[in-house]
Amino acid sequence: MTVIRERTVSKSAAKNKVKPDTILKNFWKDNQRFADLFNTVLFNGDPVLKPSDLKEVDTDVSSIIKFNGHIETVQRILDVVRKTAFGVDFIIWGLENQEKIHYAMPLRHMLADALIYLKEYNEIAARNKKEKSYNTSDEFLSSLKKEDRLHPVISLCIYYGEKDWDGPFDLLDMMIVPDNLKFIISNYKMNLIEVRKSENLLFENEDIDIVFKMVRSIYNDDYNGFYKAYKDQSVSVEVGLTVGSIVNSQAIINQALSMEKEGGNINMCEALQRWLDEEVKKGKIEGKVEGKAEGKIEGTINTYRRFHVSKKETKENLIKEFLLSEIEAEEYMNKFWN
Repeated sequence: MTVIRERTVSKSAAKNKVKPDTILKNFWKDNQRFADLFNTVLFNGDPVLKPSDLKEVDTDVSSIIKFNGHIETVQRILDVVRKTAFGVDFIIWGLENQEKIHYAMPLRHMLADALIYLKEYNEIAARNKKEKSYNTSDEFLSSLKKEDRLHPVISLCIYYGEKDWDGPFDLLDMMIVPDNLKFIISNYKMNLIEVRKSENLLFENEDIDIVFKMVRSIYNDDYNGFYKAYKDQSVSVEVGLTVGSIVNSQAIINQALSMEKEGGNINMCEALQRWLDEEVKKGKIEGKVEGKAEGKIEGTINTYRRFHVSKKETKENLIKEFLLSEIEAEEYMNKFWN
């Protein structure tokens, strides 16, 4: 196991408090990332959304619902909303960031989409009333003309949690319904992506690819793999802030903010080391990290022995593969080569 060496975080860095939700919203407001996310997750990488076509839309979809004389205010704010034009028509694309499992998520998505539809309906109805362009009493009753149409809303939820999503994926998952009745109940499907299970997604955008890979490595406790992949690579401050926000690490966020002041990129291995120091101090991961790494090293030694690799070559491979010192490698060889 790589020795975890204590590093000192400056007092000014420790005072940095940035809301993770704000960082994630800013990350996805970039049209290149937004388009690549939807194209990869929903369209198998086909460039259906083009960054240049995306237009910003108000994220506040709150509305007033009137029914039989009763008035109710419903408040709902999405994280990022964009609009794309297709000829004379358009489509609304909504993105929501979710840190924890929410067992009413399909209902939340249905409500948000419905409020966007309601908002457009109210706009069309107000225009028709002003122009008084109804042709029939039926059009007057609904405030819509026969040819009026709403525009589609497509929503996506990103779940960043470390635990597997065990919540519902659609409205029917939230119900207890006999199988023979399911076909007559209107369902509402939620588009959800779990970052911890995103290894099959091939993003073209380098920032998204790095963020998702780094987060998966951290969630899988693959710290040696993280070091090997990124020991010679620096990333933008924004990517560092995003990773820190997802894994809820103030140490990584502080490291990114300090580099932003200096005008440079961030070394994520150093940032990860500070996070490990932070977690070890809290007593959260020391045993887990050491145990998992030791198990991998033991398995590697046994494999080399099985294929008759010499002790010297095995030791050299341990140093290279697990970034061990010569003394550490020797200790593991004495412990497991028997």
